[in-house]
Amino acid sequence: MRAIRLEEPKQFRYVDLDEPASPGPGEALVRTHRMGICGTDYSGYLGKMPFFRYPRVPGHELGVEVLEVGTGVTNVTAGARCSVEPYMNCGHCFACRKGNGNCCASLNVIGVMIDGGLCERFIIRADKLHASEKLSFEQLALVETLAIGCHACDRGAPSEGAHALIIGAGPIGLATLEFTRLTGASITVMDMVPSRLEFCRQTYGIEHTVVFQGDGSELEQMKEITGGDMYEVVTDATGNSRSMSNALQYVAHTGELVYVGITTEEIAFPHPALHRPEMTIKGSRNALPADFARIIRLIEDGTINTEPWITHRVAFDQVIENFETYTRPETGVIKAVIEVC
Repeated sequence: MRAIRLEEPKQFRYVDLDEPASPGPGEALVRTHRMGICGTDYSGYLGKMPFFRYPRVPGHELGVEVLEVGTGVTNVTAGARCSVEPYMNCGHCFACRKGNGNCCASLNVIGVMIDGGLCERFIIRADKLHASEKLSFEQLALVETLAIGCHACDRGAPSEGAHALIIGAGPIGLATLEFTRLTGASITVMDMVPSRLEFCRQTYGIEHTVVFQGDGSELEQMKEITGGDMYEVVTDATGNSRSMSNALQYVAHTGELVYVGITTEEIAFPHPALHRPEMTIKGSRNALPADFARIIRLIEDGTINTEPWITHRVAFDQVIENFETYTRPETGVIKAVIEVC
C-alpha cells in the first residue's frame, strides 16, 4: 500500500506499507481521497512543530471514504464520505472528563504523534468520523482546518460590533476569520504579505487590513481604526514568537489575546504589558466534536464557501517534488490539497 513518510525534517520518502487489518470493534477502515496540507505539516517538515514525532506518515486534514466498519459502529456505514476528527483522546483524564478531548493529557493527533492519512487506506476510531451526503472529499478535507479557526474564535468570543484583530492570514488565520465574521465583530487582519491581505479584501470584504512593517506604523493604523481603544479580541495565528510577544500591545484594556499558532521558541514580554490592562491570555488547541458537525452544516447550506480556499492541487506522485515550494508565502499558497486516490 502506497504512503508518504516524513523520516526527519525535510526528508520525505515514498514507502510501501502493509495493508491494514479488518476494523475491530468501534473502528472503521477508510480510504483517503483528499488531504489538505496545513501549517502543522509545514512546521513538521521544517522541524519547527513541538508535538511532531518522526518518522511519521502525515495527514490529519482528510476527506475519506468508509470501506468497512467493525462491530458496534452505528454512526457511519460503508460508502459514507467523511471528514476526520484527528484527535485521539483517552476519554478519562481531567480534560476529557470536562468534555475537552481536544487537549487530552495523553492526546495523540494522527499525522503528528501517530501515523496519519497520507496513505491509501487506514484504520481509525469510527467515532472520529463526521459524515456528509452532500460534501465532496475536497470540502471534507477542509473541515479540520476550519474547526481550528472555529475553536479559536470561540476562545476569544468577540461580541457583535467589537473590534477584533487577526494576526496572520494563512489558513488558520483565515479559518478564524470565517467564524469571527459570523459574530458580527468589526475585523482587522494584519499580515506581512500584501497578497494575503488582498485575498481577505476580495474574498471576505474585509475593510481594515494592515501590512506589518515592524516600524510602529501598524500601531498607529490600529488606533485610528479603533478610535484609540485597540482590540477587544486579538488572535495570533502566526506561530511566530516575535509576533506573539508583540501582540499584547494591540489588546484593549480588559481585552483577550488568543494564541492559536504554535512555536517552539520562548514568548517574552514585560509583565506590566499584561497586568496594566488586566488582559486575559488564552491558548487555543485543536477543536471539539461539535465544531466538526457545525462546520459541515455551514458548508452544506452555503454559509461557508470553500471554493476560494484551494489555490494548489497536487497528485500523490508529485508531493515530494512540490512540497517545499508550498512553505514559501511568495508562491501564493492559501491551501494545497493532495489528491491521494
